[in-house]
Amino acid sequence: NPNDIFASSLYRKMLEEAAGGGYSSLICAHRVKSYFPGGYLVVTSRHELLRIHEKPGPGNEPSDLVNIVVHLHREPRQLLKYIEDTVSSKDDVYERALTEMIRDGRKVKVVEYEGPWIAIKYPWNILDATDYFVRHLMVGQRSKSADISKEAVVEGAVHLGDNVKVLEGAVIRGPCYIGDNTLVGNNVLIRDGAQIGGSCLIGFSTEIARSYIGNGCLFHSNYVGDSVISDRCLFGAGSIAANLRFDEKTIKASVNKTLLDTGRRKLGVMVGEDSRIGVGCLIMPGVRVGSKSLVGPGVVLYDDVGANTEVYLKQEYEIRKPYRGQENDQWR
Repeated sequence: NPNDIFASSLYRKMLEEAAGGGYSSLICAHRVKSYFPGGYLVVTSRHELLRIHEKPGPGNEPSDLVNIVVHLHREPRQLLKYIEDTVSSKDDVYERALTEMIRDGRKVKVVEYEGPWIAIKYPWNILDATDYFVRHLMVGQRSKSADISKEAVVEGAVHLGDNVKVLEGAVIRGPCYIGDNTLVGNNVLIRDGAQIGGSCLIGFSTEIARSYIGNGCLFHSNYVGDSVISDRCLFGAGSIAANLRFDEKTIKASVNKTLLDTGRRKLGVMVGEDSRIGVGCLIMPGVRVGSKSLVGPGVVLYDDVGANTEVYLKQEYEIRKPYRGQENDQWR
């Protein structure tokens, strides 16, 4: 699965198991400690597959083994024939085809993988991938062309790309990644596993923590925590992405009109590419803003915004004339 992150040792283990022969197919599996919305495997004591139960729902898992979509098939033509003959109203044709193959006598070996595995099924899973990258894969090196003010603080494992500029008063506490040609402005704080793309402008007094920021994004006096911001997004001055509920319960997010528990106690905003957030906006935890959308100034955003959508604050003014405030200005 191209959306999954795992170690290259998984491929080696699959090929080693395949070299032994005796099986029509081999599929990879990983043990989970909590519910994952994927295919659960029912296996024999010899780690041979009996069936796959796709997305059984929390509490209905037949095992703790989840299917990782790295499979090896010795008879691909035969598999395709089974898939063509399988009919299902659900998104489980492949899994049903494998089960039919097993019923017809073919053996499928389940290869258990114990290394790191991050499946990106939902936007907030990108935060897990970002954290793994900056903490385990990133080499904290600073380009010779990076320009760091003597009055800035850069500590810990911090990657600074080519032509990065860090101005006076800025603090970057690693692990963090800053891409090429990005400007880190005065009094900015970047910390705790943040990954920031190239050609970004992180303006005055902005704080970014535990977030993924794409390329070409602009910020000015913002707080962005535990958020996913795609390429070429803009945050107007003073806008804040809230990331924690008052009751500190895990944050739920809407996916296909279904409210899902993200399992995260802290989760900010998820913004699609080429979107704009106006000045003074307050965005509640777990909200999603689609690509090429605009949230106007002063909006307090509780609900998701679809792609290619504009949201504005509707308000009324009360105008009083003449101004009589000076009569009551006792402090003068």
